[in-house]
Amino acid sequence: MAYDNKKIAGIMEQVFQIMPQLLDERQRRLLAASIAKGYGHGGIKLVSDASGMDIRTIRSGIREINSGMSLSSGQDKIRKGGAGRKPVKQLQPGLLDDIEAIVENNTYGDPQKVISWTNLSLCDISALLKERFGIMAGKNIVSRALDELGYSKQVNQKMIQVGNQHVDRDAQFQYINTKAQEFMDAGNPVISTDTKKKELVGSFKNNGAEYRPAKSARKVLDHDFPLPDLGKVAPYGVYLVNKNTGFVNLGTDHDTSAFAVESIRRWWNIVGKPTYPDAKSLYINCDGGGSNGWRTRLWKYELALFAQETGIEVHVSHYPPGTSKWNKIEHRLFCYITKNWSGKPLMDINTIVNLISSTTTAKGLEVKCVVDTNIYQTGLKADDSMMSKIDIETVGPNESWNYIIRGLK
Repeated sequence: MAYDNKKIAGIMEQVFQIMPQLLDERQRRLLAASIAKGYGHGGIKLVSDASGMDIRTIRSGIREINSGMSLSSGQDKIRKGGAGRKPVKQLQPGLLDDIEAIVENNTYGDPQKVISWTNLSLCDISALLKERFGIMAGKNIVSRALDELGYSKQVNQKMIQVGNQHVDRDAQFQYINTKAQEFMDAGNPVISTDTKKKELVGSFKNNGAEYRPAKSARKVLDHDFPLPDLGKVAPYGVYLVNKNTGFVNLGTDHDTSAFAVESIRRWWNIVGKPTYPDAKSLYINCDGGGSNGWRTRLWKYELALFAQETGIEVHVSHYPPGTSKWNKIEHRLFCYITKNWSGKPLMDINTIVNLISSTTTAKGLEVKCVVDTNIYQTGLKADDSMMSKIDIETVGPNESWNYIIRGLK
């Protein structure tokens, strides 16, 4: 017999919203097991998703049913209030910090430690805890600790660049890590910057889904052509690594080098200077291409103007070719903005600003958003005479990717 899984899942969600309030722990388990058993193949997974109950709990209930145990058998005690597993941080204070110290240096494929997944097995981590800290913790404890830290199993991602890696790739990552830590230890700001992809403004479909009353999906336009009166927006983001705060300059015109530096200027005036009033230097991490690319001469000239007017020494490091996915702003800011407006049409500028500004995380991310209505002319270039005026010093393992700008000569 064919089942309408979507309809059945909806019915079960309704059942498990009401019945758990009327049943004790064992009765809830047997209810879930009965439904899963009656459904047949795939029933356990379906009931687990609908009820939020662990698959192992449902299987335990099925075993009870198969063994012929009745509700009145008295063979299964009901736990007292407050019983059950305690959080790892309550059982072993300090264990979470020790585990994080181990896994953050073994994050596969991520030289900047920005993605929470590791290539270490549970047994590996357990052994390292004993070796380094003298802590005895089995793989089950380690698994629960990783859950509390926000680590999870991840599917493969297309992040390996085609062709050979640049010879300076690893050295550049190490240089960025070391220099960023030195800046933060000295109390100077470290920012990660990039332009999020341009977004259509208007009643257009936005990828993802949102919770709405049943059968009341939003109606949007059936095409994706920009509306002349609304156009597109270019969100330029600045993520402050020191403080886990984000800033977005929402441009309504072209994404140029002047726009990129204006975004940093606005961040500095609104967030940076009030937060670091005594700072004498700023460290910028950015991609190797686009409006803030290392080959873009106008980017460097605009930064020189910024350094000249603020008196700030601007240090810049670019990510190597093919590694923009490791830019911190991608995983610390942009992904959460995308998640926050998932399934919501970006009807107008105010809607976009509100959605960006309301983005937050369990770790306390805060985001400010301002609108930039300036007109940015395309096709402008910095000629040799302009470049000769820049007070710039190249540094690092690859001098094309690392430099310090102190203003104009």
